[in-house]
Amino acid sequence: MSLVFDLLLAAALLWSGGRCLSVDRLDRAIVLFIAFGLLMALAWARLAAPDIGLAEAAIGAGLTGALLLDAYGALKRRKE
Repeated sequence: MSLVFDLLLAAALLWSGGRCLSVDRLDRAIVLFIAFGLLMALAWARLAAPDIGLAEAAIGAGLTGALLLDAYGALKRRKE
């Protein structure tokens, strides 16, 4: 059971990372980046490193995602 979950997690990480780089819309790329960070935090927790997982969730997905969304909003306002 855990091997299947780990394989699905690895596949989801690869898919979200690849889609994050190849999607044409910037807002979708940011959402995929946040999802990638959350999946990466789960992967760290599965690797018995919960402290790194918490840091990844807080900094990688939360703070960086919020900053990217804010920058996207500023770019969108500047274009208008």
